[in-house]
Amino acid sequence: GPEGAVVELRFEATELQMVRNIAERHFASCDVLVSAGEIMVPELFVSDMDSTMIGQECIDELADYAGIKPQIAAITERAMQGELDFESALRERVALLQGLEESAIERCLAERIFANPGAGELLARLKAKGARTVLVTGGFHHFADRVAEELGFDRVVGNRLEVKDGKLTGRLEGAVSDAQTKARVLAEELTGLGGDAVSVAIGDGANDIPMIEAATYGFAYCAKPAAREAACGRVESGNLSRVLDLLGV
Repeated sequence: GPEGAVVELRFEATELQMVRNIAERHFASCDVLVSAGEIMVPELFVSDMDSTMIGQECIDELADYAGIKPQIAAITERAMQGELDFESALRERVALLQGLEESAIERCLAERIFANPGAGELLARLKAKGARTVLVTGGFHHFADRVAEELGFDRVVGNRLEVKDGKLTGRLEGAVSDAQTKARVLAEELTGLGGDAVSVAIGDGANDIPMIEAATYGFAYCAKPAAREAACGRVESGNLSRVLDLLGV
């Protein structure tokens, strides 16, 4: 149909997985949302950052400034596919950045890090509807704080790179933000909103699965197979504003 058209199909089926399989078969490359009930406007929106809100994996781009992008990108890919323990893979990559000037992060942000299509519109329209918006990432505050500010997120949860004398030490500061953190942040926020609030979670990697599964509407954005399998919504077109169309916002 025409660009941006949304077709709503209603089934008498009670088996959601069956409906998902039908959608998967007949609308393989389409943006789709499968829901057991009436689709409602969310009061909470929780999103991953790397390869979801932005088109890049920050650690891979930062590694390029240290001249070691291929080594780090290979580990990132395996972690996002769910083949590696997230925390140890993260610490291993951060260790490889030891000695990199902190100023490289500013350059990386300016030269390499860009929001995905529709990100600004998605945030603006959800906020206009009164939704609370949270960016939760296994990536770093150095990047996430800036991305959140530009897009208008209310809260940011992520990892902190330790810096001494203007250089990265190769270590993290504080607790690691991982898959469990993402699910916990969603749960915390729901409690704050009164427990049964309608929520949306979106991500692309294995570490987004607990959050995607816990949300009312869990979306996989151009995702790895494991994350796509866990989600009731999919954005394959790459345009984040399609989430609004699917939710009827």
